[in-house]
Amino acid sequence: MTERAARFEKVSFEAFLADYEECLGTKEGAREAYDAVQLPVRATAGSAGYDIKTPVAFRLAPGESVRIPTGLRVRMKEGWVLLIVPKSGLGSRFRLQLNNTVGVIDQDYYYAENEGHIMVPVCCDSKDGKTLELPAGKAFVQSLLVPFGITEDDEANGRRTGGFGSTNS
Repeated sequence: MTERAARFEKVSFEAFLADYEECLGTKEGAREAYDAVQLPVRATAGSAGYDIKTPVAFRLAPGESVRIPTGLRVRMKEGWVLLIVPKSGLGSRFRLQLNNTVGVIDQDYYYAENEGHIMVPVCCDSKDGKTLELPAGKAFVQSLLVPFGITEDDEANGRRTGGFGSTNS
């Protein structure tokens, strides 16, 4: 039997608005985008990934990038991590990629100052000159819940405070 290890939630509108403005450079349309945020779902009973839909429309020409504020956070059991990867169809047709290669959402990110707001930095690396255009509400990445282990001599005891990209070592 598959273990139920997490629950997706929306961040507060205040957290969403702050990141929306930082990522997109405007507050315009933020309320509508937030209201349209959908919790991730699996497409079929056999799917491993939970599709994450963009709350905003975006267009990426080859070489362009954008960071999408999803409006989502995830509460996970200890010993689990959420990985984010592009939808395979968008990856193969447009070479949609994550700017940070693979999104790693740690279990303690939920408690970060930004409420654990999952933001997804994507770029279009099309070698065929294709421009990617996605409407709001379209799945663009998928997330996978994965258990992880630690070494026998692990002594990590730090506490997360910052948000996206905050665990600098």
